[in-house]
Amino acid sequence: MAAVAEDPEPASGLRPPTADGARTAGGRIGPRVRALREAMDLSLRDLAERSGVSAPMLSQVERGETSPTLQIATRIAEGLELRLSQLLRLDEGGVVSVVRAEDRRRGGGGRHRFEILTPPLPGQRAELSRHVLAPGARTGDQGDPPMHEAGAREVALVERGGLTLVIDGDRHDLVEGDCVTFDADLEHHFENPTREEAVLLAIVSAGLRRS
Repeated sequence: MAAVAEDPEPASGLRPPTADGARTAGGRIGPRVRALREAMDLSLRDLAERSGVSAPMLSQVERGETSPTLQIATRIAEGLELRLSQLLRLDEGGVVSVVRAEDRRRGGGGRHRFEILTPPLPGQRAELSRHVLAPGARTGDQGDPPMHEAGAREVALVERGGLTLVIDGDRHDLVEGDCVTFDADLEHHFENPTREEAVLLAIVSAGLRRS
């Protein structure tokens, strides 16, 4: 893990907020840095260690007291596991993204079909999917999404039918309307033990990843 880079002088790598500073479209970079850091469950010290930018400097950037140079912004982006263009939202066409029903990304087939309802935006830390399981079917078979990354969390809602969550050796029976939250990096799968088709909505949020 990279050591925290101590700034040789308070102004090093910083300049007062101006139109020339590294800014997101429509606003300063600070609030976005803070939101992304908190979404990854990182403290200022954590991000400082990951980026090599000191915690006091990060704090000033987040509070909008200064705008980072291109070099500092690049290091912050790397600490957040993003490209600079992602941090600055240069890769995005707007602040609202709509995925039409016919444009959903689809996978699986046969007894387990799934659709990804969220768009593949850069830097996105959560994904919503809809799963349809035939009687006797289960998730986690060939063609299904891979195991989630370390620290990921999942919230699942049974939209229709009945399902059983098998996780870390335990079984949890769920009926229509039940909602379950669990650590998604544990070995798990859903089963449909009923004679009717079951539908599941799942939100997976990315966890804290360290290099």
